[in-house]
Amino acid sequence: MKNLFFILLTLVSFSLAATNVNPTPVTKIVNAKTSVINWTGKKVTGQHTGNIQIKEGSLIFENGKLTGGSFIIDMNSLKCTDLPGESAKKLEGHLMSDDFFGIPNHPTATLQITEVKEKKGAGNYDVVADITIKGTTKTISFATTVGADNAVANVVINRTEFDIRYGSGSFFDNLGDKTIYDDFELALDLKF
Repeated sequence: MKNLFFILLTLVSFSLAATNVNPTPVTKIVNAKTSVINWTGKKVTGQHTGNIQIKEGSLIFENGKLTGGSFIIDMNSLKCTDLPGESAKKLEGHLMSDDFFGIPNHPTATLQITEVKEKKGAGNYDVVADITIKGTTKTISFATTVGADNAVANVVINRTEFDIRYGSGSFFDNLGDKTIYDDFELALDLKF
């Protein structure tokens, strides 16, 4: 009888422990030095590429699954990588001006994950996030894949939604081969 009572008590304890599990979120800090964000901007006559640095960021996991996160991007770190020397500096200066990102007045951009849906396949997610660029916040969505020590994503952003209209064929007529496409792309490889 004692053994039966002990077995029942043990089973009840295990079942109570299993039903009262509140997973503690785990925050993984993004390594700003080893993480990479590459950008691509396209125009009628070609494209330009470069990179930009994360100032700080983190991803939140529950039961090993992505549930949230946030990032601050250092807009002053914007670099052009497809042009040499003075040509690169000239393009960087123009991108930092009010024609584009207005970086003297908006030195950071932010991204706050608001919703995550797991897709088929381990580590694959659809993400909804609020992104703030040049003082304007918009909701975007993108797919991401999360591994043991990194997360990768390709994000497409329509710059005109952030009042960046310079050279946009959506707002100006007769630009011809000076037209710059509205969408720019970010390829993220975040290390943590």
